[in-house]
Amino acid sequence: MYSIRVSRRVGAPRPVVYEALVDPTAIAHWRVPDGMSSHVHEFDARPGGAFRVSLTYDRPTGTGKTSARTDTYSGRFLRLVPGEQVVEELAFETADPAMGGTMTLTTTLTDAEDGGTDVVIVHDGIPDAVPAADNETGTRMALTRLAELVEHR
Repeated sequence: MYSIRVSRRVGAPRPVVYEALVDPTAIAHWRVPDGMSSHVHEFDARPGGAFRVSLTYDRPTGTGKTSARTDTYSGRFLRLVPGEQVVEELAFETADPAMGGTMTLTTTLTDAEDGGTDVVIVHDGIPDAVPAADNETGTRMALTRLAELVEHR
């Protein structure tokens, strides 16, 4: 298991960014890497609330963890601090023990000097079978989509 930390400054205030972290429609838009589509099955953004999300490769050559082309993960919200932080516990739905285990995703928001928001995502407990470079690249793509979404509100 390993961890990554990825950050990005976005040109929107913390309340706007936080709303995109707890809105299932926004999640379906931004929390997906390029070349994949997202489907939010369940999303109850409150402490202890459950979520379930599937990411499907657009191309038939993509290899999923849950099915041929799909990665599905589910979990629950551990902590929500409006305007500041979201902590989630999640796991892939997979029969592959190398991809199993519970992960923690912590997203922290702080004010940036320019009036925007610094977003830091720390992803702990990532299975070693998930290439670190792929996880980091996917997280950076998602943060780019987040910025595009909140900067145009």
